Amino acid sequence: MEKSLLWVERYRPSTIDDCVLSDTIKNTLKDLVKDDTVPNLMFTGPAGVGKTTVARAICDMTNSDYIIINGSDEGRMIDTLRTKMTQFCSTISLSGNSRKVVIIDEADYSNPDSVQPALRGFIEKFAENCSFIFTCNYKNRIIEPIHSRCAVVDFTSPKSEKPEIAMQFLDRCENILADENIVYDKNVIAALISKHFPDFRRVINELQRYSTSGEINAGVLANIGELNLDQLMSALREKNFQNMRKWVTNNSDNDPASVYRKIYDKLYEVLAKSSIPQAVLIIADYQYKSAFVADQEINLVACLIELMAECEFV
Repeated sequence: MEKSLLWVERYRPSTIDDCVLSDTIKNTLKDLVKDDTVPNLMFTGPAGVGKTTVARAICDMTNSDYIIINGSDEGRMIDTLRTKMTQFCSTISLSGNSRKVVIIDEADYSNPDSVQPALRGFIEKFAENCSFIFTCNYKNRIIEPIHSRCAVVDFTSPKSEKPEIAMQFLDRCENILADENIVYDKNVIAALISKHFPDFRRVINELQRYSTSGEINAGVLANIGELNLDQLMSALREKNFQNMRKWVTNNSDNDPASVYRKIYDKLYEVLAKSSIPQAVLIIADYQYKSAFVADQEINLVACLIELMAECEFV
């Protein structure tokens, strides 16, 4: 089989034990599939922690035929349910396990008024032949009738276990870089993990991006430093669109959720008290939209323009 060009695919774990997870979560997952039977499951937690990887690993470990359907493909989701999923669920498994598994990735981005009720119907209709695994970042966006038919596993790691998980992932990154013959500075890898934790998918993508020269050294740290929010606040206060847009462009590599959170924290220092409630509503609205938009830069610029227009800076 041809090796994937993307490291996140090439080095994707194939068993639960190989996944970088807390022991608590690993033991829970193993208990759920200990009889090689996959129940209906819902995996919830931050992006990049391995929810889809674990779903695939469970199917491989139980020798189950499976199909992955992206719940965020809203425009074609109903047609997919009627054709691709119906055909898969209606046929007999060709693997050693008689049950099939349907993985609905990013299920929280599917329409709760049309697609999710249809999925609930599929769970009922094909209960004898298929199990369903839903992955989501926000479980509160999944309707209750689906919740009640699934065992929910939260991939959010306990605070006490985060240092150990970060060390596990540091070891994983070092193994990947050694396998790819990349010279690296361990402190730089640790800084990347610290910045993006717990989004390990993002870390691996960043490592691959920075490795094109064959070396990952301290020069990379200039690209992963803290946001200079003082520059942004000055631009907002002066209603200077050009400087604001330049700041956004220079920080476009940062995680959107982290950017909105840091702007939210900083605004308390620079806004008139009467403007804070409006600013919170604006940021909350655009942070929510960031989960759906095609262009994060345009979304952030629109948010900052609204802050400039609606809020009083001091």
